[in-house]
Amino acid sequence: MLANLAAMAKGAAGSESDRPASGPSRSVLPVEPPAIPRPAGSGARSPRGWAESTEALLVVGDAGGGLGDDSPPRTLGDAGNWLFMGAVGFVGGQILSAVILFFVAALNGHLSQLSKLAALTVPPAWIVIGGLVGLWIGFLGAVLLASRLRGTGSIVRDMGLRIMRWDPLIGIGAGLVGQFILVNLLYLPFEHFNPKLSQELQQPAKHLTGGFPGVDLAVIAALTVLVVPVVEELFFRGLVLRGFLRLFRGAGRILGPALAVITTGVVFGLAHVELLELLGLASFGIVLSVMAYKFKRLGPSIFAHATFNLIAILSIAFQSGTIH
Repeated sequence: MLANLAAMAKGAAGSESDRPASGPSRSVLPVEPPAIPRPAGSGARSPRGWAESTEALLVVGDAGGGLGDDSPPRTLGDAGNWLFMGAVGFVGGQILSAVILFFVAALNGHLSQLSKLAALTVPPAWIVIGGLVGLWIGFLGAVLLASRLRGTGSIVRDMGLRIMRWDPLIGIGAGLVGQFILVNLLYLPFEHFNPKLSQELQQPAKHLTGGFPGVDLAVIAALTVLVVPVVEELFFRGLVLRGFLRLFRGAGRILGPALAVITTGVVFGLAHVELLELLGLASFGIVLSVMAYKFKRLGPSIFAHATFNLIAILSIAFQSGTIH
């Protein structure tokens, strides 16, 4: 996920959900609740209605719903539409990021230097944030359109945006394992051929956090850890994974979900446009997809994604001396 953000900043044109995104550390909200009936003769929800609405997101019992036969997308046609909207949202987000950067650069007098600034090892914070905002709009726009046009109209139900009491613990554990065990094991064999591999894998994360002053680093870290996982998980493990699950359903009870999970993970890795980090990002994307499929909600994968990103940011910040 961090690699995706770095790639956007480098090109000035252009990131899970909600992972992703996030580059391995070694190198590599509430949203719209289900509609609650209003009391007769009342123009506003009752206090009980608001409580029920909140509990729809912060579930403390069985999550229910999720990936059943009646869960959107319900048909192959709907699945195709979901995936098409996802592709449009991704491309549109990249274009919108470029437009935002263009106008911001024009306003602050750096338009002629935009490409050079974006290529810096540590670009200005406004380039990083502008790229993020554009991509978020594209991702969330695709999720909302898919839910409205080919779902129930509630992204809580359609995308599985639910959080249960044990989700933080499950997600933090998965994020730690992803960074410190999975990524290390995946790249360990390649270090015999390239002793500098660890440093090279850290470059995308350094592009984001390597030399920002305290305030800028705090803002970017907060966005990367608190907002990015929700947006990317909604997009990749909500929209994309569920679209592929319906698309591959005819392949069988085991092969179908396996194809959907693997394909979503690979798409997640490719979306970051970082060839060197592709193996680690795709593998962790598969882990996040398995979590979303097994738990039938996004809570665990959101916390795993956030933990993965946080470790990468802290690692680079300490190594660069930004944090002492």
